Amino acid sequence: MWYRGAVSTPAAPIRRALVSVSDKSKLDVLAEILIAHKVEVLSTGGTYRALSELGVAVVKVSEFTGAPEILDGRVKTLHPKIHGGILALPTEAHQRELELHDIAPIDLVIVNLYPFRETIAKPGCSFADAIENIDIGGPTMVRAAAKNWNRVAVIVDPEDYSSLSEVLGETEGTLPESFRRNMARKAFAHTAAYDAAIASYLARHDDAGEALDAGTIPEGLFVSGESVAELRYGENPHQQARFFATSYASDEATGLDQAIVHQGKALSYNNLLDADAALGLIRDLKAGLPEGGKAAAVFKHLSPCGAAIGSASDELATVYVKAREADAESAFGGIVSVTEFVDAAMAARIKETFLEVIVAPGYTPEAREILAKKKRLRLLEIPAMFEGRDLAPLRLRSVAGGLLVQREDLIGVAAAAGEVPTQRKPSADELASLDLGQRVCKHVRSNAIVLVKDGVTVGVGGGQTSRVEAVRQAISRAGELAKGAVLASDAFFPFRDSIDSAAAAGVVAVIQPGGSIKDKDVVAACDERGLAMVFTGERHFRH
Repeated sequence: MWYRGAVSTPAAPIRRALVSVSDKSKLDVLAEILIAHKVEVLSTGGTYRALSELGVAVVKVSEFTGAPEILDGRVKTLHPKIHGGILALPTEAHQRELELHDIAPIDLVIVNLYPFRETIAKPGCSFADAIENIDIGGPTMVRAAAKNWNRVAVIVDPEDYSSLSEVLGETEGTLPESFRRNMARKAFAHTAAYDAAIASYLARHDDAGEALDAGTIPEGLFVSGESVAELRYGENPHQQARFFATSYASDEATGLDQAIVHQGKALSYNNLLDADAALGLIRDLKAGLPEGGKAAAVFKHLSPCGAAIGSASDELATVYVKAREADAESAFGGIVSVTEFVDAAMAARIKETFLEVIVAPGYTPEAREILAKKKRLRLLEIPAMFEGRDLAPLRLRSVAGGLLVQREDLIGVAAAAGEVPTQRKPSADELASLDLGQRVCKHVRSNAIVLVKDGVTVGVGGGQTSRVEAVRQAISRAGELAKGAVLASDAFFPFRDSIDSAAAAGVVAVIQPGGSIKDKDVVAACDERGLAMVFTGERHFRH
């Protein structure tokens, strides 16, 4: 008898399983397990055919229930003999009901769902195709089995077939409570993520099924996440932390959850924050480069220490050294991001400084060999780090009581496309440096000022409550290099004092959004001092 008195957590042998999977990977492994443990198998459609070809003695669900599949396969497993067999508790009362209705208990449910997310990711997917790929029977069976985990085991991930085999082998064909509980937890996470994907898709479409404007933030936000790693701690040792890959990020450019970590100790919370910031900046720099151009950036504590750009003929190592030497003192213990594969020459220069993380699209074997001696250095490889940047992705930030959601700030106006209100026009070289300046400025905490000279940042001022103070900070860091440099500001100048300070230090050109009631005074100050100025019409605050 498969029950024993009141509700309990028995470890009865697995006698009957229902298998219906869209993801048929490792089905041969599963077939061997089912055959070896003499499990009676119920199945449908393509899964039935595949298991039969693998030698499994499988029974069609329609034969088991006595009810045919109907409505073009929309109704296959929605039947009392299926759900009664899954949901029955191990009690005498439920056993009597099963016998009364001629329902056999089901001990194991192996189901994964219609590929909804894969379907909507396909180019040209219609609203009707998306709706048709919403699974109904699958989630119902998964949730039923997961709810009844004290008797039934449920598996939604082919990667767990090996664990199933191992446990069955160790327990003579039974599945202990700990295994069932863990699989149930995973199953509910699976259906929650599936429902979140559907809800998110529907929130991005109107009542007629037409997609909303790509920049629209939908009224409903549905976020599911899968743990990538438990971190050593958070920003400080007494704070717990985890890194989650989120469902809403699937529409974004490849992120840190897809990074290949080649060496070094586990990444920390702060490492990941800085690596993400460095990744964001290098993407912006890449977007402004001419064909074949190279860029490098160094980050520390969510602030850029230095950035540099070079032409197609420049060595990556040369560009990196310029970025590092822009603030060599701050670069110690920093995070580096680059636009190209790290080669041996670049690796040799990396070895000269203690760094925490390198973010790059790849590494040559020679570079890997050189950097392997830096045991504490982490090498993050993100091959697709510059793909999929056409749409500004969502950015979430928690506050007390909720979440703030916005689209990512993308630079839409290059320096060369801005308006020049001053008498002097910037030269081509100045425009290139102004463009670099505004791209770096976007990643500096407001109020933000960046000085650039010859394609390299020479002074960064940020996080100040006064814009003129940020100007003074950037000039102080630049020192003599401020002479002949250009200046980028993340927002407009409320007074001419910033221009007067910059001109006195030798700055020759300025880029800013414009839009202040004092714009005329600021432009007049530039004309008096012989500075060129570019208005972009775009503010780039970062709080």
